[in-house]
Amino acid sequence: MEVRRWHIIIGFSVLFITYAIVLLNIQVFSKNYKTRAEANIVERVVEYPLRGMIYDRNGKLLASNAAVFDIMIVPKYFKLAPEDSLELADMLDYSIEEFRDNITKAKRYSWYKPSTFKRQLTEKEYAKIQDRIIAYKGLSVQARTIRSYPHKSLANALGYVKEVSKSFLDKDTANYYQSGDLIGKSGVEKYYEEQLRGQRGVSYIMKNVKGVTKGKFEDGKFDTIPRVGATLTSSIDLDLQAYGEQLMRRKKGAIVAIDPSTGEILAMISAPSYDPNELTGEGKRVSKIYSELSRSEDKPLFNRAMQSRYPPGSTFKTVMAMIGLQNRAVDTLTTYFSCNKHLVGCHDHKSPLNVAGSIINSCNPWYYQEIRRMLNDEGKRYETSDLLRKTLDEWKEEVMEYGLGRKLGVDMPYEKGGLVPSSRLYDRIYKGGGWKISTIHSISIGQGEVLAMPIQLANLGAIIANRGYYYTPHIIKDIGGEGPLPEYKEKHKVNVKPEYVDHIARAMSEVPRIGTARRAYSPEIVICGKTGTAQNPHGEDHSIFMGFAPLYNPKIAIAVYVENAGFGGTWAAPIASLMMEKYVNGETKRGYLEKYVDSVDLIQREKDRKEKERLLKERREKAKAKRIELQKKRAKQDSIKVTTSPEA
Repeated sequence: MEVRRWHIIIGFSVLFITYAIVLLNIQVFSKNYKTRAEANIVERVVEYPLRGMIYDRNGKLLASNAAVFDIMIVPKYFKLAPEDSLELADMLDYSIEEFRDNITKAKRYSWYKPSTFKRQLTEKEYAKIQDRIIAYKGLSVQARTIRSYPHKSLANALGYVKEVSKSFLDKDTANYYQSGDLIGKSGVEKYYEEQLRGQRGVSYIMKNVKGVTKGKFEDGKFDTIPRVGATLTSSIDLDLQAYGEQLMRRKKGAIVAIDPSTGEILAMISAPSYDPNELTGEGKRVSKIYSELSRSEDKPLFNRAMQSRYPPGSTFKTVMAMIGLQNRAVDTLTTYFSCNKHLVGCHDHKSPLNVAGSIINSCNPWYYQEIRRMLNDEGKRYETSDLLRKTLDEWKEEVMEYGLGRKLGVDMPYEKGGLVPSSRLYDRIYKGGGWKISTIHSISIGQGEVLAMPIQLANLGAIIANRGYYYTPHIIKDIGGEGPLPEYKEKHKVNVKPEYVDHIARAMSEVPRIGTARRAYSPEIVICGKTGTAQNPHGEDHSIFMGFAPLYNPKIAIAVYVENAGFGGTWAAPIASLMMEKYVNGETKRGYLEKYVDSVDLIQREKDRKEKERLLKERREKAKAKRIELQKKRAKQDSIKVTTSPEA
């Protein structure tokens, strides 16, 4: 028993001595413990990198950085007399409720660690309070940068940046972003986020219990240096962009201009637009502006150049002509079709026409007869046969080679793909069958189920300019001196003989001279184009023009959509013509045409039309209600007469 007692005493003694040695080693000799202990008075300071700059093709700055200041709070050291709360809240533009709520949030986050108390004060706002804010213990200032846009141009294409949301942080599987970080939300800012954002830096500062800075922790051993984001050179020509935005003033629609030889986007206009600086930063002002923009019936946040799906109208006839020539359904020498208006409506022009004449005069019946020949097995009449389904689907594949009915792969988010109908689509629409050429013939003139974006039509112009190939349109031509992304250097060949494309190109050169776009004619350069008028069930038709210039060695391909404007030759064609002349020659000599383009407020005109239509509908409904009321009154009087008559 005595031996056992001594064993127990010796065991506990050994255990105590061992524990004491380990504790001594941790507290006195171990550097790891020392580091952890000192962490209680080590402040982690995030150093935000400068976001990469964006320039236009000529070196003009499109997106830069502006300094802002965050007010940070450490609840442990924050001491404030009750009578000072209102003064500080007013200084930071907070209501007393918001002020107290932010203090509570900071305490929930950490009692010892700094958190953001007031975000993104501008230099002007900070200058007003900097002398007073330092008087409050527990508050400090952290400088950072936000996006700044020197020009008001290119808002929809550049996009904007915003602080990451909690919901985004919850989904961030890479765990890169932290609360307070900025992220691209649309446009180039979003697509090239990884290249633009740079890399955060972190420094560790030692402070004593009174909050006095004592120097860098471990001589900066654990510090990391922030890495500036990559500089992006855009393909945009800022002067051309600003000129296009001026031409689209008081209009809805889009302009896309491309360099055919590279696929570089020279201009991308979506109208109406907004000032990108309005969405820079945080706070009530920005939230209010964003809310107003998102609710606006003009949809300024919507990039019509890449997201609006319009019928391509008669610009699609160029595709039909090239496919017809390639498949030998028609030829340039012997094929003539009459302008038979019993088949489909058309304007007055000479008849019959060959391929070139059909482009110059934009003949609808010509393409009705061509698509019957292409899809209907040389004109045989039948309902929805397997052969018709097969030829239609083959036609769809050929159309898609021209960049229609699918996404092109532009270096911006939210691109849409348009629509080219298939036999399956028509089987769904007509419930399994019952459709034929006469049912779907409108697709031959870019109506019906055919839909395209302006950027796709600009790319079509580039294909014709290049006589049968294109490079995927892109808006960034250089990333940090390394050129564009690899996919934008690849040439895409369309299955069509160059001589057939050249035949269409030369026909397009006659359209402004003797055809449907005479307002687009320029004595300075040879402009090639095709007008279009897209039917619009919600209002006046859309005006369209697609083309390129000059005829040989082309420098620019373009597409213009003007909503609710009528014929393609009336508005879209002159706008496109001015844009092309401006880019090729550096100036325009047709001031009279510029005055014409700016002469009408098409947005207001459409609003007036809708209001007139609303009032007319209201009057009709009132008149109808009055007639019904009168009929009821007469019926009631007749009923009274019957019941009170002697016979009754």
